[in-house]
Amino acid sequence: MSKKICILNGSPRPQGNTKALIASFIKGAEAAGNETVCFDLQKMNIHGCLGCCSGGKDSAHPCVQRDDMEKIYPAYQEADVVVLASPMYYWGISGQLKCAFDRLFAIAELTPDYENPHKDCILLMAAEGDTESNFAPVKAFYEGLTAHLGWNSIGVVYAGGNMEAGAILDKPNQLKEAEELGRSIS
Repeated sequence: MSKKICILNGSPRPQGNTKALIASFIKGAEAAGNETVCFDLQKMNIHGCLGCCSGGKDSAHPCVQRDDMEKIYPAYQEADVVVLASPMYYWGISGQLKCAFDRLFAIAELTPDYENPHKDCILLMAAEGDTESNFAPVKAFYEGLTAHLGWNSIGVVYAGGNMEAGAILDKPNQLKEAEELGRSIS
């Protein structure tokens, strides 16, 4: 059975290593019959969460702010799988991804108990460092996030050793890992 996959690309580089991981992932996911939509957050007008807890009153416009999150909300709500894709910035996800993800709380506000929709989740991350200790803070964040949301992590690709844009193109095994992860979704 095909799945709907919503990809949140937190990379500011249009031709960067994270985008190459995403392209390989999409190749595999679509080959397996899944539908994908990718949002390049750097190109979008997304404001930070106001912490107002005033959203959730209108399912057509979950947040009180009117910006490009309104393009993401429907895809997120329909998605079976959410892919968080980001370069590693200071041992965490990019600000672009964090900003957009924070704004997804407006969807939880649509329910009386602020319950987040249950999703399968994937993390795709490119980074300069390539050691287990380098990825440890991101791993802790991702595992904590999925646990608290009640989401099911169905895969992670940590692609280390990629500083310059395009460096990952010399690492076909990392791209193949992303493609195989996409292909495994059914």
